[in-house]
Amino acid sequence: MIELAPGSASPVVARLGGQPIAIAAAALVVIVLGAGSIAVWRAYTGTAPETERVAATRQLQARTAQASEQLVEKTKGLEATQQESIDQLQVVQDQLQTVRRQLAAQQADTRKLSEQMATLTEAIEGLRQTFASARAAAEPDDPPAARKRKARPHGIRSAQRKRARSG
Repeated sequence: MIELAPGSASPVVARLGGQPIAIAAAALVVIVLGAGSIAVWRAYTGTAPETERVAATRQLQARTAQASEQLVEKTKGLEATQQESIDQLQVVQDQLQTVRRQLAAQQADTRKLSEQMATLTEAIEGLRQTFASARAAAEPDDPPAARKRKARPHGIRSAQRKRARSG
C-alpha cells in the first residue's frame, strides 16, 4: 500500500482509511437514506414517473391506433376512387372502340359509294359518247346552210306569174 504522508492527509480520511468496513457501512446508510427520501417524496406528491410513463405510453399507443385507423380509412377511400377511375376509363375505352368501329364502317361505306360514283360517272360518260355518235350518224353530210333553206310553196309563185301574164 501507499502510505500517505502524515501532514498531507486530512484526519477523517486518515481515520477511515484504516477501516474499510466503516466506509462501506456509511455508503450503505447514505444509499438507504436516499432511496427512503425518494420514496417519501413520491408518496407525498402522489406522482410516480413509472405511472406517468405508462400513461404517456398508453396515450402514444392510442394516438398511433387512431392515426392507423385514419390511414386505413384514407387508403380505402383511395382504393374506391381508384376503382371508380378504372371503371370510368374502361367505359371510355369501350366507347372509343365503338367509335373506331363506326368510323371504319363509315370509311368502308364511303369507299363503296366512291366506287359506285366512279362507275356511274363512267356509265354516264359512255352514254354521252353513244348519244353524240348516234346524233352525228343521223345528221346528213350536207352543210347546215343548205339544210336551213326552205322551199316556198309552188302554188304561190304560179299564181303570181299568171297575174303578170294576164295583165
